[in-house]
Formats: sequence, structure tokens, C-alpha cells
Amino acid sequence: MVLPNVSVAMKKKIKKPSLVLTLSAAGLLIGGGSAAYWLLTQGQLFSKDLPVGATIIPQDALFAVSLTTDPKQWQQLRQYGTKETQAEIDKNLVKLRDRFLTNNGYDFQKDIQPWVGNEVTIAILAPQATQPPPKPVSTNPEPNSSQQSMVMVLPVKNPEQAQSLLAQPKSLKQGKWIDRTYQGFPIKQTDGQTGGNLCATVLDGRYLVIADDPKATERAIDAYKNKTSLATTGGFADNFPKIASYQPFAQFYVNVPTAARIAASAPNRQLPAQVLAQLQNNQGLAGTIQLEPQGIRLKGVSWLTPNSQRVLAVENKAGRMQSMVPAETLMMLSGGNLQRFWADYALTSQGNPLSPITPEQLRSGVKSLINMDLERDLLRWMKGEFSLSVIPNTPKDSSTADFRAGLLFMVKASDRTLAETSLKQLDDVMKTQYQFRIQPASVAGKPVTNWVAPYGTLTATHGWLDGDVAFFIFGAPIADKIVPKPTNTLASTIPFQQTVPTEPNPTNGQFFLDVEQAAKNFPLPNIIPNQQTWLGATRSIGVTTAVSDNRSSRYDIFFALKKVEHS
Repeated sequence: MVLPNVSVAMKKKIKKPSLVLTLSAAGLLIGGGSAAYWLLTQGQLFSKDLPVGATIIPQDALFAVSLTTDPKQWQQLRQYGTKETQAEIDKNLVKLRDRFLTNNGYDFQKDIQPWVGNEVTIAILAPQATQPPPKPVSTNPEPNSSQQSMVMVLPVKNPEQAQSLLAQPKSLKQGKWIDRTYQGFPIKQTDGQTGGNLCATVLDGRYLVIADDPKATERAIDAYKNKTSLATTGGFADNFPKIASYQPFAQFYVNVPTAARIAASAPNRQLPAQVLAQLQNNQGLAGTIQLEPQGIRLKGVSWLTPNSQRVLAVENKAGRMQSMVPAETLMMLSGGNLQRFWADYALTSQGNPLSPITPEQLRSGVKSLINMDLERDLLRWMKGEFSLSVIPNTPKDSSTADFRAGLLFMVKASDRTLAETSLKQLDDVMKTQYQFRIQPASVAGKPVTNWVAPYGTLTATHGWLDGDVAFFIFGAPIADKIVPKPTNTLASTIPFQQTVPTEPNPTNGQFFLDVEQAAKNFPLPNIIPNQQTWLGATRSIGVTTAVSDNRSSRYDIFFALKKVEHS
């Protein structure tokens, strides 16, 4: 991976190195995680919308990221966040620079910038495979070790300068340069006696390919000549253009089945055979990152394999719930069909030890707690849009100050008669099994049912909105914030409108989190490394999703970020 070796004068201007992120830093930008491996189909024609190097990176690459070489965009990146997040990025940038450039005597501005194109691509290749093992879950070869190699592709806009750099490489502090040829392409490489290899070749005067392993260089050449690159991977060329944007800061791709096999072979992280079999239906996850004045936008797409037996239901019917919750809502997650959402989750999480909660645990938990069947008694009538929201409590007196916030669940009932039968059954369980008082009440003239704990605290409330939307409130008594429908809704607020993407539209789900306000009042679960540092740089997060067709889904994510305060 490249990185500028910033001169003293440049340091005075921008203070820190400014070009290419490490894989970990790119992963943090890509999305918090994104917790992320998902879906692919069949590609045919190459497109200018594909990342540079897509015709060179081998198909079995675990991960690939293309990053801009535009200094203005890297300076813009340095405007986001806090001093702490900038320190994290700088630490990784220095590691990257030293690995590929400084340790070999090169300076990005002086030696690379004059001839390189508008972006560079870095890829992590899967370990070299051996013969296929006799496992039914995949026909792909398994890695024979955990050693992964890195390949970088730099497009050449000045062939003479690039060839000159390769013809007369910098002198090494230790070891020497070796010349060899593979498939007709001359290769320069270090002798490896100092603990590592650096290999470089120019393909047809158009691309400089640098790798940290001789075999990786050969694999890239084979992919280029034999047309077995990412560009010919099923679904890659079809889906990447869906998220194309003008002069993006970065583009990335995750190979789901290969990454799943690597995860399965990791110590203490074994994935069951049924999970691996399910992941074979998912081929790729790709994204484009765009820098905007108020933050970072990520446009993502995931897709299934061409031969996947699983298909997606094109049902984008969300978009109502954000207009039913109040403006002060801290978090809202919505979806288009709760029954289908559960079915998809159960299918992909069955037996998966990495799932936050397994379907089996949730089914048995519901059965043991309330003696009801999750699918038959509850989800059977929950085929409409749903949402889960956190709304802060503003207690009027000490009697309503037991909880700092209320958890609001809403779902559009596909069958109100079935829903009312289930709710009556649930009331009876809470009364007979847990000794709650079931109290009919009214809020703004609308009937509701309260659950009052044996020690006298109002614990939950349920009722109906707009005739077909059932709601449940747990914790703080916030029913008066949604009944009647609030005048100032979450959808009408500036933070929501500026954070939650308007595309894709129609949508099958949205997510909004007011990070600043939530962090002030509630501890957030740890999901990513150094989470507090990154959250400290974030104002809010918005997500909009949709099913594009029966084999692909779209995701737009926006991170509204703070600006660095330079001293």
C-alpha cells in the first residue's frame, strides 16, 4: 500500500502524512462496522465504473480497496473527526508507508505522484490453495495456510517515468534486486533475505503491479492474461456500477465465500457446515465511499451467487414509521416486513455461533417466558412495516422517573383480529404468571393497556395507532409522545433529514442514531475496536436499504462527522 513520505515543508502545511489508509483504517471508514459479509451474480463486460485493477486482481482476493490519489481529497479527510481519530489514522498510515515505500527508499510525492493515475487498488489475496477437500459445502479449494499476501495496482499515466523507476530501482540497505521474467513480463524483486519480498512489474505499459510475495505477482499476471480476475467474477461487473459515483474517495469489495472459509479455518472460530453452506449463496459485498462537506457517504451493494437456490423477495414497503415517532427520538430502526425479516435472519443465522442471538435461543426464550410460539402466535400477524425506537423520558414528576428512556416497538398488523387475540393471551400470561396488574387506560382519548409491576411501577403499555399499527412501550411511560401523532416528528428534524439517505427509494428499511445525544445519556455496546474514539468523532449515523432485485440489495449509509479543531 502506498503512502506519502511528507517533506518538512509539507508537514508545516498539513502536519500529517495524507495518502493511503491501511486495511484496518479503511475498514473503519467503511462502516463501523459493518459487520459485513453478504451476497453476488454474473459479470460480462468491463466498465469504467469498476475499480482500477479489476482486470488484474485474482478472483480469490479476500478484500480489495481502491483509494484516490487526489491530495485535495486526503486533505478533506483530515478535516473530519477529532485529534484522537486523526492520531489513529496517522499511526496506520505510517505503518503502511514504511512497509511499501520508506523501507525501500521511496517517497510518494517525489517517486510515485508524477506518473500515477487517479486511484490505486490494494488487495489481500487468499492463501495459496491446495487440492479441493472432500467437503460437501463448497467446491472451492481450501487454503493450506493462514499466510495472506498483498497486491497493489497503480495505473500508469506516464509510462516512461514508471519504466524508469523499475529499470533503476533504489539501492537496498540490505540484500539486492533480482531480475526475472514470468509469462513474458519482466519482474524486479528483492532477494527476501531481510525477511520479506518486494516484487514489481509493469503490465503492458498501463499498470505497475507491486506485491509482497513473488507468487502473488504471478497470480496477478495469470489473472490478467487468463481473464480470471475480479472483473470476470460472477456479478461483480453487473453490480459495481450500481454504486458508482464521480471521483470517489474509495471503492471496496469483500469476497464473502472465501472470507467465510478463512474464518472457518481460524482457531476457535469454527463455523458449522450448515453456516458455510448458507454462505456459499452469498458472493460479494461492494461499496463506494464519497467525502461530503458534512461527513462520509457509503453506497453499498450485496449480491448472491448466480447459482444460488436462495432468492430475495423484492418488497420495499418501509418509510412510514419515522413520521410516527417524536423529534427527540435517539434511535430508530425500521423494516418493511417483520415476518420476512425474521425468516431471513433465521435462515442465515441457523447454527451460527457468531450471531448475536440464535433463532433457537429466541424461540425457546419466548416459549419459556410467555408460553407462546414465536412464529405461530406472534409473527403470524406481523407481515407489515415495523420499527424499534429509543425515546428519552422527560418525567413530569418523580412517579414517572423510574426509567431514563422508553423502548418503543411498532408493527403494522396484517391481521388485527389475530393480533388482538395474541395481545389478550399475552395480558393473561403477565397477569397469572408474573402477577402484573393489567389496567385499561386512555391517552389523549385513545384506549391503551398498561402493565403495572407488583411493586407498583408502570412497566409497559400497548395499544393501537392509525387503526392497524400495534405499539408496545417498555420502560419509561412515553405513550403521550406518540398518542396522538406528534406534530414534530423524527422525519421532520434537520438531523434526520441531513443524515438518513433518501436513496434507494422505495426502501425496505432505515436506521437513524443520534450518536451525540445517545452517548451522553446511555452506554453504547462495543462493536468495533477503539469504538469510543470513533464515536467521539461522529454526530449521527443514517442508513437506508432496499432490495434491488431477487439477487441483490442496496445500502446507503451516511456518517455525519465532527470537524477537527486544529490548534
